[in-house]
Amino acid sequence: MKTTAIKSLAAIALCALAGAIPSAFAQDASLSVEDPWVRATVPSQHATGVFMRLTSAEPGRLVAVESQAAKHVEIHEMAMQDNVMKMRQVPGLDLPAGQAVELKPGGYHVMLIDLARQIEPGEHVALTLVVEDAQRRQRRVPVDAVARPLNAAAAPAAGHGH
Repeated sequence: MKTTAIKSLAAIALCALAGAIPSAFAQDASLSVEDPWVRATVPSQHATGVFMRLTSAEPGRLVAVESQAAKHVEIHEMAMQDNVMKMRQVPGLDLPAGQAVELKPGGYHVMLIDLARQIEPGEHVALTLVVEDAQRRQRRVPVDAVARPLNAAAAPAAGHGH
């Protein structure tokens, strides 16, 4: 059994190196995801934020994020509007080649809305980033975000519509 599994893995690796099948490793190599984390929640909380630093080797755009942790996952921006900090959904986020893009409290971030359950500090939340390149080809990048306590970093500003 072990020999068969090793031979199968070797065959897959050889095919990937030869370009016979797309390699998830090669696709993920063009996007660096650093320090992904999600803010933990309290029992009655229905939404929370996800934060990370993204650096793309090529120009691209974050067009969606998916997660089983919530019914809705949206890319949001915090911005001043009429001297009030407001949060709004954006259709995507540009990823200039070689430039780090921060998803952080008070700025761009991902919102998990209508959570499936409470998220406790230390838990891992699986996400999938959907990134589009200049030719509009999409690739999916798996991310594991660790939940940090509610008081981690800056608290979100008022004005969120969910």
